[in-house]
Amino acid sequence: MAFHQRVTRRVVERVMTFEPIGLMMIAFLAGGLFVFFRLTDEVLEGETRAFDEKILLALRNATDLATPLGPYWLNHAMGDITALGGVTVLTLMTVMGTAFLLLSRQKAIALFMFLSIAGGWLLSSLLKLGVARPRPDIVPHLVEVSDLSFPSGHAMLSAVTYLTLGALLSRAQPYRSTRIFLISAAIFLTFIIGFSRVYLGVHYPTDVLGGWCAGATWALTCWMIARRYISAVPE
Repeated sequence: MAFHQRVTRRVVERVMTFEPIGLMMIAFLAGGLFVFFRLTDEVLEGETRAFDEKILLALRNATDLATPLGPYWLNHAMGDITALGGVTVLTLMTVMGTAFLLLSRQKAIALFMFLSIAGGWLLSSLLKLGVARPRPDIVPHLVEVSDLSFPSGHAMLSAVTYLTLGALLSRAQPYRSTRIFLISAAIFLTFIIGFSRVYLGVHYPTDVLGGWCAGATWALTCWMIARRYISAVPE
């Protein structure tokens, strides 16, 4: 049998061993990668700028761009919510999640989760440097920022951290309802943190969308690897 025939046969056999949910996750993974790379291309060409600026302006008072729409408490709440995607909070969540798994005698998952999140953070930094998109300047920033814009670090890191934590912590839970709650809470936190960055004027909407795509794709990849190769049985 020729070499290419042997390779093709092995690929087909490997694909056939996946459960339906595994095939669905591969489809989502491919879709996430496609959307991210397509969005990155559009951002680099400047095709998204009109859309981004329209959304940012829609969230501000037309007579005073320094004033966001909504009551004062909403502005204050968004400032608190955005802090949930900061490095300090995410580091604490990662350390506590790792400690929880270690105490639950889930050593393999604990190590894999820690490395997965650390790898996602490194990837976020590399993507920012690669695209090098400046921060939006069409509206005043409501919180202090200093680094580059695409993809949103808060959106991507919160997706990487919370989705990975939710997915891998849920593997240590015996009840379906608990697993669903952990995943749902992770998705909710990721969404509101990303939205807060646009509301505060420190990111374009496409920055956040790019961060969500990259972070969710990374978290999904890690979950698939853990599901297939790492045992959830306490050691």
